[in-house]
Amino acid sequence: MNYLTGTGLLGSLMTGANLLRGSRDTPLTWRSALAWVSWGITMALAIGAAIDTRRAKQGRPVSHDSPVYAKQKKQQEKDAKKGIKPLKR
Repeated sequence: MNYLTGTGLLGSLMTGANLLRGSRDTPLTWRSALAWVSWGITMALAIGAAIDTRRAKQGRPVSHDSPVYAKQKKQQEKDAKKGIKPLKR
């Protein structure tokens, strides 16, 4: 549940609400279409970050291109030095 209240996701939802309110009275132009595409990309990135954070907290591997990967890799190296075996799922 706390992943749903992350700042990236909340910010994206609020931006979408503002775009929706602003687009009610104006015609669709290339600028508004570009704003919606940008919002969609932002929303997808926020959801992906929340999913990666959840996977990392569960001890499951995350993708190499994720911002969470470096933190997870560092934690795995610390655990390996301490002799803690990784979870297998």
